[in-house]
Parts: sequence; C-alpha cells; structure tokens
Amino acid sequence: MAGMISSNADTQRLIRAEVYSSELKDILRDEMQAQKYVRMLDGFPDGDSFTIPTIGKTVTANYTEDTQVAYTPMDTAEFAFTVDQYLQSASYLTKKAAQDSFYSAQLEARFVPEQERAIMEHFESTTFSAPEVGVSANSAETLDGVAHRISGGNAGRLELADFAFARYALKKSNVADRGMVAIVDPSAEYMLNTLTNITNVSNNPKFEGIVSAGVATGMRFVANVYGFDVYTSNYLKSSVADAALVEKDGSTANDFSSNNGVANLFFSADPSSNPFVGAWRQMPEVDYEYNKDFQRHEYVTTARYGVKKYRPEGIVTVVTNPDV
Repeated sequence: MAGMISSNADTQRLIRAEVYSSELKDILRDEMQAQKYVRMLDGFPDGDSFTIPTIGKTVTANYTEDTQVAYTPMDTAEFAFTVDQYLQSASYLTKKAAQDSFYSAQLEARFVPEQERAIMEHFESTTFSAPEVGVSANSAETLDGVAHRISGGNAGRLELADFAFARYALKKSNVADRGMVAIVDPSAEYMLNTLTNITNVSNNPKFEGIVSAGVATGMRFVANVYGFDVYTSNYLKSSVADAALVEKDGSTANDFSSNNGVANLFFSADPSSNPFVGAWRQMPEVDYEYNKDFQRHEYVTTARYGVKKYRPEGIVTVVTNPDV
C-alpha cells in the first residue's frame, strides 16, 4: 500500500514533510513581493466564485425651488472573482538513488522549498500579468479622459517623462498619491540608468546615487522617480504583441508585434487604491508518501488561488522594448 511507513527513515521523512508544511506560509509571506500589492479576500463562501458589489459615482444637478426633485438610479455593478488557479509541484527520489547518492539528504531537503518557490513565482507572474487580461490590441485603456496604457515614449523605450505621465494619469483618476510604486523590467531599469546624461550626478538630488547604485536592484527599491519607488521584476508580462500602441502624445505609435514588449506597471500601493484583488482558497500544502510500487519517496505541494485586476483606473501600463 502506497504511503505505508516501512522504516524509521520513512517516519523521519514524514515528520520532515509536516515541518515543511507548517513553515511554508512564513516563507511565502517573506519572499512573495506581489502579494503585498493585492487586496486579499477572506471569509470566502462555498465554491470558487466571489461577487463584490460596487457603487459608482453619484451626480448632482441644479434644483429649482418648489419643483419636483429629479431622481436618478444609483450606479451599481458587481465585480466577479473566481479562484481559477489549481497548482501542483511534485518531485520524487528513488530508493536506489537515496541509497547511492552521498547528497541524497540535501537533495531531498530542497524539494519542498523549490516547490514553494515555483508556486510563488506563478502567483507573481499571474498578478503582474493581470492588468493585460482582457485588454484589446493597441487599446489605450482611456479612463477619466487619460490613457492608462501607452508605449514607452522613447521609440518604445522607457523615459523619465513616462513616469510623469503615469503620475498624471493616476491623479486624474483620483488615485491616492501615497505609496506610489513602479514595477519595471530589468531592461527598463537599464534604460533609466543610462538615459540621465547627468555630468555631475552628485550635485543633482533627483539623480544622486543612480550612477553608483542604479535605479533598482532585484525587487529592492533604490531610487525614487517622480514620486514612484522603483523596483525591478522578471515576472512582468513579456509577450505584449500590439502592432500600433501609441505613446503618451496620443499619436506616435510603436510596433511590438515582431519583438514583443514588456508591460511595466505604475500604481499606488495604498490600501485605498490597491489595483489587485486575490484570494487563497488553499494555501500551499505539502503531502509525502513512500510509493512501494515505484520504490521512491514522493513529495507534492498543491495550492489554489485567484488574482484579478480590481481597479483599472488605479494602474498605468507602459509597454517597452526589452532589447537594450
């Protein structure tokens, strides 16, 4: 029978798997960057769908004394959310390999952390790709009269003026200017690091430190540009194939159909303006068994979650050419 404990060594492996399972949540919170920008739902109902009522803007009108009040229906809608990601990450080590390999214990000890890492990366990619879900090719996603999706203004490469425009677009949509964040691809950071053309950086507070430290390193903030704390990520959507996406001027278009662009994101991480909503239906869980039929030790981590763009007005996407 698969899963039967046949030796003390198997017992220790089972105990080890249980310890991993209890530690997994801490690892997830510490390392996952995208989750801190997601409004995580709790109190999830039965099933895998969640509906959030929304209320739009109310209107005002002039009133004339002693006349009937003109009533207008309240602008209401529903935001539908579904847990649509059911993931598995599984590894095994044969009994013979465990016996013959001097490093078998170290190898086996890496199974669960690596499985957790794979799930974490999936959540990261899904979250940072959410703004592009359902978006039509070449769409400017205009809200409140301002484009919220543009091409980089330097022939498809990120420039400083794109930061100013993103801030302008968010302010026009009444997005809180607290906790402003820019998540950019490493290629976009490279563009920023090399386009300043400042001869005396140490005497220019706006660019001080960029030459020595860069704008950002990994997912760690280094510099602030026009109010945005800049971070880099390798998990942004990198398959944008629009053939004529306009720049912030509304007329100059760039072609990403042959060399796909990267969707860099600008938004407010303030709780009142979180652009993403998500839920864990099942946090990552680890299962272990010794499979006697295949004579191997098996580990599998599974998880269920969903994440979706919640406030389209709260995010600006600037698509750039990844070639540097």
